[in-house]
Amino acid sequence: MITQLSDLFLEGNMMFMSILTLLLALLFLAAWKAPAWVCDIGNIALVLGILFTGLGAYQACDDIQKAGDIATSVLCGGIKCMLISPCYGLIIYAVSRIIKICQTPRI
Repeated sequence: MITQLSDLFLEGNMMFMSILTLLLALLFLAAWKAPAWVCDIGNIALVLGILFTGLGAYQACDDIQKAGDIATSVLCGGIKCMLISPCYGLIIYAVSRIIKICQTPRI
């Protein structure tokens, strides 16, 4: 399981995944110290995940243009790797919403 998670981390672009992981750590810190920031951090993680997908798609299109003809299996593998960061951003967003729900006072 841990090797699979580290493989996903590396396939999703180490820089992008590191930024999202820092946001996840910041989310847990904010839940403890600054609860008003929880939703904002989740929103930032979601937006950055989508932005990183766009950057990955741009890079993939540039590489495909340089290479010429690309096999479908290679293209699908690239799309699979490109979708890792928005999924991680969406998970962080969902965690932020769950934390916010748990922090709201009960009536």
